[in-house]
This record gives sequence, C-alpha cells and structure tokens, in this order.
Amino acid sequence: MNKCSKLAALAMGASVLFASVFTSCGSTAKVASNDKEILVVSFGTSYNSSRDLTIGGIENAIAKAFPDYTVARAFTADTIIKILKERENLVIDNVDEALTRAANNGVKTLVVQPTHLMDGFEYNDLQKILSKYESKFSKVVLSKPLLSSDADFDSVAAAITAKTAKFDDGKSAICFMGHGTEAESNKIYSKMQETLTAKGFANYYVGTVEAKPSVEDLVEAIKAKGTYSKVVLLPLMVVAGDHANNDMAGDEDDSWKSIFKAAGFEVECVLEGLGQDATIQQIYVEHAKAAVKSL
Repeated sequence: MNKCSKLAALAMGASVLFASVFTSCGSTAKVASNDKEILVVSFGTSYNSSRDLTIGGIENAIAKAFPDYTVARAFTADTIIKILKERENLVIDNVDEALTRAANNGVKTLVVQPTHLMDGFEYNDLQKILSKYESKFSKVVLSKPLLSSDADFDSVAAAITAKTAKFDDGKSAICFMGHGTEAESNKIYSKMQETLTAKGFANYYVGTVEAKPSVEDLVEAIKAKGTYSKVVLLPLMVVAGDHANNDMAGDEDDSWKSIFKAAGFEVECVLEGLGQDATIQQIYVEHAKAAVKSL
C-alpha cells in the first residue's frame, strides 16, 4: 500500500459578522469594530479537515494580524457550497452574497483577500464582481493572490523546500502538482520551477493537472535524469482537496501516483495543502497589510 500521509484542510462554517467566530472549527478572533471587514475569498473544498487547516489557517492568521477587522469567508465554487449545505447544513456565502451582507450590515471599509495562487480566470472574475459593489462601501480594495511578485516566489520556494527537506536525498524526485490554467497566468508554474532550479533545488519538479508541464512531461524529465528510485508527490495548491486526493494520490490508472508507479518508481504522497504552512499564511497576511495600507 502506498504511503500517503493525509493532513487535510477544511475550515469553518459560516461567514463571520460581529465576533468573527469561525463556528465549524471552533476558533475565534477579536473584533473591535464591525464597519471594517476583510473578506477572505477561496475556491473552497468539500474536504473538511483540509479546509480547517488551510483556508481556516489563512483566515485565522489574518484575523490575528487584524484584530480591529471582522474576518469573513466566501467561496467561489457554487458546487462546493451546495455540497456542504446538503451534506452538513453548512452555509457559506458566495461572493455576491458576502458582499451584499457586508453592505447591508454597515461595513464601510472592505478588503477582499483572495487565497488564489495567481491572477487567473477566477481572480479576474472576482474583480468583475467586486466592481459592481464598489459604490456600496466608502473604501474597498482587492488584495493580491499568493504569487504576485518575485519575493512571493522566493518565499513560497523557501516554504515548500523547507517542509520537504527530509526527502531531498538525491534519490528522490520531489514533484509538486499545480492545477494549471489556459490563462496566461499558467506561466507561474514554469516560474516556480525556474525559481527552485536557480536556488539549487535540482531534485524538485513542478507540473500541472490541466495544463503544461503535464505529468507526462515530469515522468520524461525524471526518467531522463536517471538517478531517482522514488518520487514524492505534493499539491502546489492551497488545499489538499479533490485534485490532491484523486488526481494526485488516487488509485485510478490515470492518477499521478499510478502513472509514476507504472514508470517504475516508488511513490509517496503527502496530502498537505499550501494553506496550512505558516510561511504561506504570512504571505497572505502581508498582502492584506499592503492592501490596507493602500486605502
């Protein structure tokens, strides 16, 4: 049986208003005023434990850094919102609902902090939705996604290599699986690869589920190196959700785990989303600080 360590992430329940109480994970954040809000917008996940550790971890880090702001939640994935409502009666706002609620409850200063990795299609859609509500607030700003500057790439590279250092033995290829997109922002994956290589991490590889580099590209590169007997797989995603559990670590023939095993490698899967890493959480905090400063 393959060694797949499952640390997942599924955060709390409903959007927060006055006390910023995250009901599904039981954590709370102090709020001194209800006219200032940071709305944390995520794609979402139906994997409860992963949501708590990743999305919840980011939200809690932001709440700790901004005690005078209410911290609220919205998901962009209507399918996930529906699943959670039907399965657990867990109600989470979509972006329109969260913005309407904030306006109706007297929020004057609004910071929208996405947990997206890049400024791709979802980020652009978020910009469009937010533009419809700007007039309802005195001050409003959309903060940056995770990978927005060279410093961000350096910080993320440092975080992911630190947590996988034990695998970097020269005999293991450490592969990160990103989602991939048809948008121009797909270049962030090649840039992350370039960043890792430039920093001397020669045993690290970055691929995507739905774009380039593909898993086939990674298999070819890793076999060509000729020095590896093992492959370690991790998600380059905020949560360890469906893609990580199925496309990466699933038992189907087309999963990354199965493809690398068929290529002759021992495979270990680490089901940890980026969002549960304290360094990654701090990047989002710094982006939110910059957004607040810009108001």
